[in-house]
Amino acid sequence: MSKAVLRAISVLAMFAGVLQVAVAEDGVTDSTILIGQTIGVTGTVAGTVKEMNEGARAYLAIVNKQGGVNGRKIELRTLDDQYLPERAAANAKALIEKDKVFALFQSRGTPQTLAILPELEARKVPLIAPSTGAESLHVPVNRLVFNVRAKYQDEVVKAIEHFNTLGMKHIGLLTYEKDDALGLDGVNGFNKGMAEYKLTPAFIEIFPRLKPDVDAVAQKLVGEAPDALIIVSSGANTVDVIKAIRARGGRMQIMTLSNNSSQDFIRDLGADAAGVIVSQITPPPNLSTTVLGQEFQAAAKASGATVSYAGMEGFLSAKVMVEGLRRTGRNLTRENLVHALETMQRVDMGGVSLSYSSKDHTGGNYVELTLIGKDGRYIR
Repeated sequence: MSKAVLRAISVLAMFAGVLQVAVAEDGVTDSTILIGQTIGVTGTVAGTVKEMNEGARAYLAIVNKQGGVNGRKIELRTLDDQYLPERAAANAKALIEKDKVFALFQSRGTPQTLAILPELEARKVPLIAPSTGAESLHVPVNRLVFNVRAKYQDEVVKAIEHFNTLGMKHIGLLTYEKDDALGLDGVNGFNKGMAEYKLTPAFIEIFPRLKPDVDAVAQKLVGEAPDALIIVSSGANTVDVIKAIRARGGRMQIMTLSNNSSQDFIRDLGADAAGVIVSQITPPPNLSTTVLGQEFQAAAKASGATVSYAGMEGFLSAKVMVEGLRRTGRNLTRENLVHALETMQRVDMGGVSLSYSSKDHTGGNYVELTLIGKDGRYIR
């Protein structure tokens, strides 16, 4: 082969290399993957968010210490949306268009997650493990959204099954307005569960997400005197209304969803925490008989993360994201990541099994009930 031909091949190879760099996917370099997150670092769910992010970062720290994913380390860039939908949308836009993140990870809240969907669609950016069990993020399937946690409606039905088994038939619901996505899931799940067990709802009480009059709501609920009350709301709203109910002598059995499951939730409730039922979407964080529990406890010890259900959710979510990235390989594009995640069929994450396909992005359906004991611990 002549020298001229060899020089031409060399020039073409260099050009191809430059072209490959020029068209590289946003957020991806030869050694890093930039992941974005908009979440309520401050606001009504800040305590739970703190624990959840500690769990996620604990897992990512281990992965990065071992060399990253296929030779690339993961950088998580977090913006505070104060648990406000409009701020979440603005943050998602900034992360995608300004910071050029590769994907988004673990948003928090139903209205907040719904608010960022247009930004995802505009640039075809995947979102992995939104921390919400909203039905609207499952049906119809959004090919850019990969859920990890079970649906809120499944948690509500599980509670009704439990109360019915115990002979508690007079069951009421407190949730947000129907035009609030979380409130809609609360009502739909409640009606579905009551119909399934052939029960008549005691009442469905609605209160606003912003500035609710918890004293008036509590007084009305106590007057209804249900056997059991299911509360589908979030953060400080849930804490405030439970405390107000107990202050007015309400002794009904109270149950709330996994979005409130954190050590911070227990601390805020104080003496009123004992006896409250909370549904969970992961195995116990301190359970050493599961691989996931062993891994989480070791990671939490190394990083100083809070050992809690919220921390476990963050840890599991990060593990799912990393598994998707690993399956994608070195040719890391957003489209390839979507396809890689959809190959995950009945994958055991160490005690929780997840499955995705092109027609189903639900992920997991693990739900169990726990009771907060007098010592401030969750009891299975």
